[in-house]
Amino acid sequence: MNNSKKSGLIALIVMALIAVYGVVTYNGFISREAKVDNQWANVESKLQRRYDLIPNLVNSVKASMTQEKEVFNSITEARENMAGANGAAEVSEASAELEGALSRLLVVMENYPELKSSDNVKNLMTQLEGTENRISVERDRYNEAVKGYNVALKQFPKSMIAKMMGLEQEAYFEADKAAAEVPSVNFDE
Repeated sequence: MNNSKKSGLIALIVMALIAVYGVVTYNGFISREAKVDNQWANVESKLQRRYDLIPNLVNSVKASMTQEKEVFNSITEARENMAGANGAAEVSEASAELEGALSRLLVVMENYPELKSSDNVKNLMTQLEGTENRISVERDRYNEAVKGYNVALKQFPKSMIAKMMGLEQEAYFEADKAAAEVPSVNFDE
């Protein structure tokens, strides 16, 4: 075999290896993207469960707390914002708003001992607490999937393939800055 044929064969093997690497990398991105999408669907299903539980809790509590209309209005508004949210950033913001409104409701409920002893309210609060825990777990799993995907997009030489495919980083599910603040309830107004 002469040198030009050897060089041609080596070039062909190198090109084949590059093509195989490209296909494997592409499939890896598709797999990671599917994992991110699946985890996001899990977050949304838990958020929907919370969204569905809130009216039951509010209605159970509302009859005993007619003077606390502001809290109920904020919960209703937050639920509406949650229903209209699209994408991780908007859903994250709306979720934080809803969590803040629920926190205010819980603070207000502390002043009504008869509510805390109601079996219906106890059951709903237990369900809501469990749902909040599941939401937290699914958010963490989603963020882990996003982290894996985003890191893979940045790694060389995968980053070159990602750019050719037009892939972009996914957004993390982040808590709103206001979620770190303790809610205040003013009974004087």
